[in-house]
Formats: sequence, structure tokens, C-alpha cells
Amino acid sequence: MKHSITPLAELRKNIKPIRNINIEHLKRLSALDRLAYFITQYVGTMGFFLIIFLWTILWLGWNIFMPAESRFDPYPAFVLWLFISNMIQIFLMPLLLVGQNLQGRYSEARAEADFEVNTQAEKEIGAILIHLENQNELILEILQHVKK
Repeated sequence: MKHSITPLAELRKNIKPIRNINIEHLKRLSALDRLAYFITQYVGTMGFFLIIFLWTILWLGWNIFMPAESRFDPYPAFVLWLFISNMIQIFLMPLLLVGQNLQGRYSEARAEADFEVNTQAEKEIGAILIHLENQNELILEILQHVKK
């Protein structure tokens, strides 16, 4: 009969504390990274779309329907509106890419942490199975002594 607690003792020796990847990720972000992340999170929302949509409707509506002396961006060219819209796009594109890169790194770190947890769980399950097998052998040995 094997009374080996080696796998359990080995498992206890090799257990590492579970990492909180969310906290680790937030600690690694610089102020500029946080800004890019914030912008990436909120530019892709319906709220941002509605703000841009309403701004466009108001701008174009003002410059089409108001009296000529109140208009500041001549119809039909809307040069100022096109300039501002293009500037928003030019500044948002690289910021969104930076934010997406940050989100990608975070996803990779989460996947790595999940893999570590799954690997540890697999080792623990193996130790439990060995322990159960040893218990079965011990129970059979006790039953054989009781029968005698």
C-alpha cells in the first residue's frame, strides 16, 4: 500500500498566490495610457455618436436655415465644419489605436493569468485524485482487517 503524501506536499510547496490582473494592469498604466484608454472606451459608444450627430445637425442646420448675417460657415461648402471634423478624426485615430493596443495587452495578461489559474487547478485536481486513490486503498486494507 502506498501512503504517499508527496504530491500534496509538493502542491502546497508550489502554490503561488492568485494574481489580480486588473490591479496589476491599472498600476502599469501611465497618465497618458489612462487618457488613451478612457478615450477608447467612450468614443465607441452611442453617446459619443449622438453628440457628434447632434453637433453636425445643429451646425449644418444653423448655417443653412439661419439669416445670412448669422451664418458663420457658408453653405454648401461648410469649410469650417469639414476642417473641425477632419481634425477630430485625425486626433482620434492614433488615440484609438493606442487604446486598442492597451486593451490588447490587458487581454493577453488576462489570458496568461487564466492559464496560470487553470494550470494550478489541474495540479490540485491531480493531487486530490491521488489522495482519493490512497483513501480507497486504505479503506480496502481496513476492510480486509475487519473481515479477519
